[in-house]
Amino acid sequence: VVLILVKYKKLKSMTDIYLLNLAISDLLFVFSLPFWAYYAAHDWIFGEALCRILSGVYLLGFYSGIFFIILLTIDRYLAIVHAVFALKARTVTYGILTSIVTWAVALFASVPGIVFHKTQQENTQYTCSAHYPPDSLINWKHSYILKMNILGLIIPMIIMIFCYSQILKTLLGCRNEKKQKAVRLIFVIMIFYFIFWTPFHVASFVHTFQTSFFSPDCDSQSRLDKTIQVTETISMIHCCINPVIYAFVGEKFRKYLYTFFQKHVAAHLCKKCPSLYREKLERVSSTFTASTAEHDISTGL
Repeated sequence: VVLILVKYKKLKSMTDIYLLNLAISDLLFVFSLPFWAYYAAHDWIFGEALCRILSGVYLLGFYSGIFFIILLTIDRYLAIVHAVFALKARTVTYGILTSIVTWAVALFASVPGIVFHKTQQENTQYTCSAHYPPDSLINWKHSYILKMNILGLIIPMIIMIFCYSQILKTLLGCRNEKKQKAVRLIFVIMIFYFIFWTPFHVASFVHTFQTSFFSPDCDSQSRLDKTIQVTETISMIHCCINPVIYAFVGEKFRKYLYTFFQKHVAAHLCKKCPSLYREKLERVSSTFTASTAEHDISTGL
């Protein structure tokens, strides 16, 4: 996605800028996953510095990803509902400026993850987890989850419901196939985000505030822990879904991908094609000569 946006689309619009940043945030998120996968299977062997850095990278990828999906939604909203104003507002310069601000906000939201995550030895194994000040442990834990729920689910949902209701209202009165395709791409990205991330947000909220909903016991605690593990694993798959969406929903992206594959991948794979082609011709030629000779002998020619 990054290669095609930079090489072919040349980042000529605000939408391209946001799609590029979304792809970068997904890459950041993916970068941390092998470490968490190893940690889930064994224990933390990467030291305290990487524990803090990778916790920050995980949160930065999470927050920046949803923020850029929100910006893409607002971008479509302006382009369709406020088309005249969008001519001035939807420039590459504004796209770059808003992207810088978005990364700054996402980094700020990720700071507690970097500050409070650290390694700790438990029995014979090391862990990498959040360790809040003992005197305000509950407050920090609750605020951490609430912030993730509000910034990652509630606010995006409110913004997207408003934007898409206005977009649909406008499109019903104006049939424009190009606009409808652009809306479809962003809409599919948004829907997939909520499909993959909502279960984890709900599970983490219930897990954190379980005493407010029911009286927890060992069995319910165990079930909630497993639910968190399963839903978080499902949510992590999301960062690999967006490129697939671009390929199947974005018509231009498919065209650029085909051109890229033809020029740069197929060209390298087919370096031996001429020799293979000559070998094939020789085989065909020898077969043809042998069969012709047999035919001449049998017919007495």
